[in-house]
Amino acid sequence: MPPIDLTPFGFTPTESRVYEVLLSAGPGTGYAVARSAGLARANAYSALEGLVAKGAARVDDGEPRRFRPEPPGSVLARLALAQGEALERLSRALEGFGGSESPSLIEVTTPRGALQLLTQEIGRVTRSLRLLAPAEAYGPLSPALRRVAAAGLEMMLCAEVPVTLPFGRVEAMPSGHRWPGVPLIAIMDGERAVIASRRGGQVQGHWSSAASFVAAAQCTFDHLRASP
Repeated sequence: MPPIDLTPFGFTPTESRVYEVLLSAGPGTGYAVARSAGLARANAYSALEGLVAKGAARVDDGEPRRFRPEPPGSVLARLALAQGEALERLSRALEGFGGSESPSLIEVTTPRGALQLLTQEIGRVTRSLRLLAPAEAYGPLSPALRRVAAAGLEMMLCAEVPVTLPFGRVEAMPSGHRWPGVPLIAIMDGERAVIASRRGGQVQGHWSSAASFVAAAQCTFDHLRASP
């Protein structure tokens, strides 16, 4: 099992190490955590206080103080929310600078990354959305999709099997297509697109704003919807 690395999300290497110790060894005092982590007591206490401040640990009442980890799911949710809010702020700040003159191609490699990317992209929609996604993706994407529906924007949603949403219709696309795995196609405002495939717990695909890529996504979307 690889070591836990929280550093991409604003944690220090020592905080990552101490959080892993808390998860593996359970709640403990600063002294016990320092011994388990092989750290000086001052460094361990500093890391513990940092974890508490960032919502990855808590302190029990009483003396001596005992620290316990927040559940991994809670930490992931907190980080996802913070990342989403940061991206939204950055998106608003960049809106005034116009589009890029050199469209790029960005690889999509994980289900979580695909959901985060789609959530942000759907949140930026101002005119139209075409989405063909695995049925299980509609739950996490519902808040972003609800905003598109509430704004009265053009929206076409599809999945391999029927999906019920309280604010919009999701078409069940025909079976028998030759797409590798479960297709994931999204076209936002006719300007940006995602073409990907999900196989088991893996996603492979790309995002781009290149005109030819967006056109290919639209053709693929239309073809899969009409496949016999």
